[in-house]
Amino acid sequence: MILTESTRLGYALDSLTGLSVGDALGAQYFMVGRKVGDLQAGVVPPPVWEWTDDTEMACSVVWMLATAGHIDQERLAAAFAQRCEPNRGYGAGAFVILHAIRQGMPWLEAAGRVFDGQGSMGNGAAMRIAPLGAWFADDVPRAVAQARLSAQVTHTHPEGVAGAIAVAVAASRAAAGRLAGAKPKPGPFLDAVIAAAPESQTRRGIVRARKMLHLPVAEVAYELGSGHLVLAQDTVPFALWVAARRLADYPQAIADCVTAGGDIDTTSAIVGGIVAAYTGQPGIPQTWIEAREPLPGWLEL
Repeated sequence: MILTESTRLGYALDSLTGLSVGDALGAQYFMVGRKVGDLQAGVVPPPVWEWTDDTEMACSVVWMLATAGHIDQERLAAAFAQRCEPNRGYGAGAFVILHAIRQGMPWLEAAGRVFDGQGSMGNGAAMRIAPLGAWFADDVPRAVAQARLSAQVTHTHPEGVAGAIAVAVAASRAAAGRLAGAKPKPGPFLDAVIAAAPESQTRRGIVRARKMLHLPVAEVAYELGSGHLVLAQDTVPFALWVAARRLADYPQAIADCVTAGGDIDTTSAIVGGIVAAYTGQPGIPQTWIEAREPLPGWLEL
């Protein structure tokens, strides 16, 4: 199977739409007065839903792929740094890294010196990567390699990298299922991710998630975490559990993330990007897309 660049871009943009809508809608539930029960009943907050750093960085990943077809770490680091709007909800560690890059520090030095030289194991590399997985729908090994390169620009800790790889593989498998016209079953879907993910706490969490497919969302979020610690290992296993179970049901997938609580905009972004890689934009309610703040103007492709 050989995909044209336009087909790859279309799949990546579908995933980006799912990611950004999930991010923007999920962020609404950090506001006072928002009720989870309303979303379960199909009632969403009034527009406009502003997106966060999840979407801003994902847009740069898509821009990178659209202009080069692969991840160029120097260019991507510069794009992340120059386009960073602090009011989008960047974590302290990410802001320190991107500010240092903007001031001229090499990205590897900036990313490697945080957290006492351990690098970040946060969920930021995972939150932005689903469109890359959709781009490489036909090539899991390349999705793994390119996700690693994207992650390392800001997350040099193995857990941060593992989270990005796992999400990229999930999005690649979702898009491949769309190409084949066959929805992957939840168990085999997670098996494919586990097979490709590097050994890590994040991977072990996905193995646990594989055994919990029959459990309710609240129990799984309690056992795996849903981003309360803002770490890859605390976020990615739960997000993949949701995506595996709700791969053909975008609204319910986002509702599950909101119900679980935690880092809602990030889990919703990860899940939304994976699910939309399978469903395409028709799987996302059009009113939700219209309620989301427009994507940045520099993303004109």
